[in-house]
Formats: sequence, structure tokens, C-alpha cells
Amino acid sequence: MNTTEKKNNKPFLILASESARRRYLLKQAGINFSVIPSNFDENSIPVSAPGNYVTILAESKAKYISDKYPDSWVIGADTVVVINGKILGKPSSRDDARIMLKDLSGQTHEVITGYCICCKAKERSFSESIITKVLFKDLSEDEIEWYIHTKEPFDKAGGYAIQGLGTFLVKSISGSYTNVVGLPVCEVIEFLIKERIIGFDSIKRINNY
Repeated sequence: MNTTEKKNNKPFLILASESARRRYLLKQAGINFSVIPSNFDENSIPVSAPGNYVTILAESKAKYISDKYPDSWVIGADTVVVINGKILGKPSSRDDARIMLKDLSGQTHEVITGYCICCKAKERSFSESIITKVLFKDLSEDEIEWYIHTKEPFDKAGGYAIQGLGTFLVKSISGSYTNVVGLPVCEVIEFLIKERIIGFDSIKRINNY
């Protein structure tokens, strides 16, 4: 079944996120999907161990949309940056971003993305968290000041975008690159294919390959 088909005028596959980065990753992978951001209140979930925390958030976001579209498959996700056991969210100001980048400078941190794929009508739900280790270069004050004035850090967990101007901050990574961007694409597609949610014939051919 091609994922562009709809049942009862409802989308077959939904990304429950307004993240442009997650949309980009799925589109690059040739997946057809609709975007319906979840309005789930993240503040209602108490902070816990990072892997567990992002998984619960991803499940909550996915199930919020799944309740509204029970026949659809829904993908929910949440990403955090963790340094020395401390969870870094999205900086709220330049001062906040500056502190985060100083904490990350010259250190190895973890980027943890929890994701959930579910379909209420089929009573099927799968979730897990994926960890990628990221090593930052030693950042000078000038580099930090330049970067926070680009405005790129302010809607990114940890205050940087590995796929954007922030690529110069990263010395090396161990694990999934797309996980750092916001979605572990390999694991997501592996599940979608295993569950026959998509097939190779329903993935768009990109660049005529």
C-alpha cells in the first residue's frame, strides 16, 4: 500500500511534529506522510532519566494524535542533549545559549531521541530511545558569540544544529547522525518496513535512483 493513499479521507502516515528537521529527514528518505503537530502539554511529564523521559514524551505526542486519527499510523519524537547527566533543552535567550555552548565546549555529550510509532485501531505501539555521542571542539569566546548571534541555537536542543552552521562545532560523533538532527531514520524505516506500513515500492525514487 502506498503511503499516499488514505482511508476515509484520513492520512495513512502522520508525523506528529512541527519540526522542519524531522520533515526534511523523512522526505529525504522518500517517505510520503502528513504533518499534524501534537499539542500535547510536555510540561505535564515529570523529568526523569533522559532515555525514559524522551520516550514517554514521544509516546505521549504520538498517542495524542493517534486518538484523533485512530486508523492512521503516527510517528512521535522528542530529542534532548545530555551533558554530565544534565538535560539541556532549547535555550530561551542568548545568555542561556552561551552557557550551554560553554558547557559543551571540548566535551562529549549525548543526544538522545525517543520515538514512538503507533496505530490505535490496530492496537500497535512501538517505542525506544536512541543515543548518539557527540564530541565538540574547544570553542573560543569569539566562536560562541558569533554562533549565538546567528539565531540558529534558539529552537534546538542543546543550542546547536549539527546540520546547519553548527556543523563547525562538532569534532566527531559516535552513532546515528540523523538521530542528532532529530530522528533516527534507520530505526524508524526499519520498523515501518517490518510492520508492512511501507514497502520498497511505496518509497519515492529520489534523483532517479
